[in-house]
Amino acid sequence: MLTREQYLNQLINSKDLNLIKVITGVRRSGKSTLLLQYKDYLIKEKIPEKNIIYMNFESADWYDIKDYQDLYNYIKGNINKGKNYILLDEVQNVDKWEKAVNSLLVDVDCDIYITGSNAYLLSSELTTLLAGRVLTIKIYPFSFKEFLKEYPFKNDEDKYDKFDKYLKYGGMPMLVNMNDNNELMINYLNDIREVVLKKDVINRNSIKDVVFLDNLIKYLSSCIGNLTTPNAIADFMRKNGSSITNETVDSYLKMIENAYFIYRVPRYELKGKQLLKTQGKYYFVDNGLKNIISGFSSYDTGSSYENLIYIELLRRGYEVYVGKYNDIEIDFVAIKPDERVYYQVTRSMLDEKVEEREKKSLLSIKDNYKKVILTMDRVKNKQIEGIEVINIIDFLMN
Repeated sequence: MLTREQYLNQLINSKDLNLIKVITGVRRSGKSTLLLQYKDYLIKEKIPEKNIIYMNFESADWYDIKDYQDLYNYIKGNINKGKNYILLDEVQNVDKWEKAVNSLLVDVDCDIYITGSNAYLLSSELTTLLAGRVLTIKIYPFSFKEFLKEYPFKNDEDKYDKFDKYLKYGGMPMLVNMNDNNELMINYLNDIREVVLKKDVINRNSIKDVVFLDNLIKYLSSCIGNLTTPNAIADFMRKNGSSITNETVDSYLKMIENAYFIYRVPRYELKGKQLLKTQGKYYFVDNGLKNIISGFSSYDTGSSYENLIYIELLRRGYEVYVGKYNDIEIDFVAIKPDERVYYQVTRSMLDEKVEEREKKSLLSIKDNYKKVILTMDRVKNKQIEGIEVINIIDFLMN
């Protein structure tokens, strides 16, 4: 399995810091593999194996650990002399686990690492209890560069053929082991969808209206890249025969977000430098999971490219917003403490009207931050009035 150095190095660099390292991300995105790779690193660094406690709470080995008291008692009873490294995989399956972790920090000389597939790991209750002693590492499905390293491509496939498979099937890590078998990969993506929704949305929140949840996710897959609100979604659903309330739609959206299945992107007013509470866009964590819902017949669309670029910007450590400048919309405003980049994403700019539209949006912003148009057109080092035009594949491989 590929060593994901970006994430592994974050764990290595945080080793022995008096912080709980929290690895979060959608199910089957590689959190467990990363934790095991870190365990291997510790062993190579001559940490005695008896001082490493690894527990995967999706394994039957740990079904007897029901709550925080069981967890605390087991770990406390297996602590050895010297520094102990505690690795807890899918810890949200243990009731009130955070109480055990908090006590271990006080009572034991330990370094704690946990993974979880739900944003409740980072709830206000947890962060309050642990008083800011949390370091979050967000993990995503394979980037295109990672996909290129692992997928079993045929010898005659060029980078455009390879990218087409990434756009279609996405980057869930296990796909690379399925020998390029279309049926297997589609079944696997369907399985991930079912597992995420059942375990992290339906069961966790005791959802009764599963049919509405399914319809809501299908609706979201059909309006990627469009501004919307929970109220607007509820109105649409009611026009189509549902009796759902605005509040229920809002709560369901938050549940799906908490499972890292979708992401809501707020609007950012560039003139006033403030977030706008009204309207936003929704994107899926992975294009393959999006396509399994919306259908593979429409995977090569502008919204698919937009979805892919949004997740890539998150992967690169940006905070990402939909930009608003007067009446102009910018696809993405990508921000780091010392950097800001404006992005427009379009399938092609060969049509002069499309080029003018994309260019106009960026040129309307009167500042000196970098402005980029990403397109599938086969361009190389092109600039239009100071705007960089970059091929999407080249951007992903850079």
